[in-house]
Amino acid sequence: MMRNGLCALALSVSLLPIWLTASAHGADSCQPVFDALIKAATTPNHSYTTSTGINGGKATEAETIVANGQKYIRARGKWMRIPVSSQDMVEEEKERERQGKSTCQFLRTDSVNGETAMLYSFHRDYEDIKEDGQMWVSRSSGLIVRAELDVDSPDNKVKEHHSSRIEYSNVQPPM
Repeated sequence: MMRNGLCALALSVSLLPIWLTASAHGADSCQPVFDALIKAATTPNHSYTTSTGINGGKATEAETIVANGQKYIRARGKWMRIPVSSQDMVEEEKERERQGKSTCQFLRTDSVNGETAMLYSFHRDYEDIKEDGQMWVSRSSGLIVRAELDVDSPDNKVKEHHSSRIEYSNVQPPM
């Protein structure tokens, strides 16, 4: 349950979450993505994620806020604090970097909401989870501003596609 929540969020990057772990071969090409994931875990952000089953199904909307070192999700119209701190998210990401296998490739410079971003493709395997997708990293801030992720997890009955946008200005904990 927590693993799925982190994937959706994080991606919901704050996203969460999400993700790329280093293999000896892919570490250098993934370093900007790893850095962006760590930075997003410690920077106040508000992510908006749409998730759908890859073979169809009803889309679900999710929101995640990371603020004051805490993580909040909106489920069924209500905000709740998740017992995961920013430091917990950083440690989990670092563990995935050490234990998983990742490959990344810089694709091109792109624009997201008028902001210049570096677009990376990535693939990551950790535990029994496989992630494939693309991530847009702001050239000016080094933060993730958009992510598209296909997730295959034994916890899910279907493969899922997560589409997230992440905002960093005027982020406050929910009331």
